[in-house]
Formats: sequence, C-alpha cells, structure tokens
Amino acid sequence: MGCSVSGPTDDKQGKQPRRSARRDAGRPRGQSIVDAVLDQTIAELAAHGLEALSIDRIARAATVNKTSIYRRFATKDALVVAALSRVHDDISAALVDTGSLRGDLRVMVESVSALLGTPAGLALARTAMATPVDVEVGAIARAQLGAGAAQPMQALIARAQARGQWRDNADPVVVLAMVVGALLHRRLLEGATTSPQWIDAVVDLAVAALAPAHRSS
Repeated sequence: MGCSVSGPTDDKQGKQPRRSARRDAGRPRGQSIVDAVLDQTIAELAAHGLEALSIDRIARAATVNKTSIYRRFATKDALVVAALSRVHDDISAALVDTGSLRGDLRVMVESVSALLGTPAGLALARTAMATPVDVEVGAIARAQLGAGAAQPMQALIARAQARGQWRDNADPVVVLAMVVGALLHRRLLEGATTSPQWIDAVVDLAVAALAPAHRSS
C-alpha cells in the first residue's frame, strides 16, 4: 500500500505577498495628481499661510509622494503660483443695482466677505499679506484677490454719481482699500466673523464719508 507524500507544511506556501496600499487610495477617482496637489495647496495656504506652508502636509493630504510634487513644481513658490492662478472668483454677478449707494456697497461688502470665507479666498488674502513674499507670488495673490471687482466698482460709482450720492473728490481706490482692509482686519487679525450688524456699521461709515458736502445757500 503506497503512502501519499504530503507537501511542505510551511504556512507561507501558497500565500500571496501582501500588497501595500496604493498611495493614491484616498484621492477621488479620476482626479489627477496635479489637481489634487493644487487643491491641497490652497487648503494649506488657507489653514497655515505662506510662511508655514508644508510640502509634507500637502503630499499627505493629496495622497502623493513629495517627489511627485517636486517633479512637477521645482520650488515652493512655483507650486503656490500655480495654485493661486487657478482661483477665479468673479463677484460682478452679485453687484446689482440696488437703487442706492448704501445697498450697492452692502452687496459688495457681503460678496467680498463671502469670498474670504472660502479656502480659496482665505488663501489669497493670507498670501497677499505674507511677509516676506516672493514678488511673483505676491503679485498673483493680489491680482486674483481683486479679480472681477474693478468693472463692478466702476459701475457702482457711476450709479452713485448719477444719484448725487458720491462726492467728486472721493478716490475709488481709497474707498475700495478702506472697505476691503476692514474685512481683512476683521477676518485675519481679529479672527472674528462679519455679522450683518458689523457689515452695516462699515457700510454706514463709508456712505457718510462719501456723501457730497451740502452747500450753504
């Protein structure tokens, strides 16, 4: 009677080697590495600012290796410029004619405040205010932050002038800087929200400052 010969009893036999998890397992299906990296760069800028930006954190959040980032963006500044260049926020659609300077200014303040409440808007603001900052990085941040506001602001001024609500020597650049500066101070320096009451107070001050002086008879 023949005896059967059993094979080796090594537990490892027949088992497939364990595969390590794919580095991109957490990335949405179909999202490219570049898209994932730039999206996470915006999130990183919003959360930590330019000075504390970490390529390690961006790589982990985008589920890629750091080498994948450096192959596409040679420097941190190049990465930041590419990310900020993708931010587009045209507030012109919201800046409708409300019938009064106060109403128009309130809509503008609300629109800019809403932008600063997004990761993209916060990233632009924090980068534009960063010191020191690369010339190109700063220029991109400031340009994107003001994108879409120039033409609506001109239309707002023209309407106010036609209504007699804008004094002749009021510089629109100064007005825009005053309003946007108040928003940046509130959100970034104070770390506070822009409540309807706060927005009303800013708009009321601007309207009072812009009102034409009444000529005595």
